[in-house]
Amino acid sequence: MARDTVAEENERDLKPAMLRGWSRRCPSCGQGPMFSSYLKVRDECPVCQEHMSHHRADDGPAYLTILIVGHIMAPLLLWTFFTFEPDPLVVASIFTVGCVALSLYLLPRLKGAIVALQWAKRMHGFGGRTA
Repeated sequence: MARDTVAEENERDLKPAMLRGWSRRCPSCGQGPMFSSYLKVRDECPVCQEHMSHHRADDGPAYLTILIVGHIMAPLLLWTFFTFEPDPLVVASIFTVGCVALSLYLLPRLKGAIVALQWAKRMHGFGGRTA
């Protein structure tokens, strides 16, 4: 029974944490900025001092970004090309800019969400244990 009580006290809500991460805020307090630059995660939150340097986001955000951008832009590209029949160079130029812009928008948000997921699930050192 005591073990269940401890587990309940240490529960971290996944959805609010990931929403905070998506907005590039600390998953713990939601106030401090998670990043010190475009994709550099701070060592610790300047507001609540939550330690974040041990995250392991690695290539996950990049893979998710490619997956989402590809699934949005590829059908849109085909629909535009066959419906309006524009010059291929115009289509390539417009969709290149669109893919880059969407990727630059999604990448830090997905990285924040993945770091927040790791924090909420106590993965990779976020559990508070020193082992």
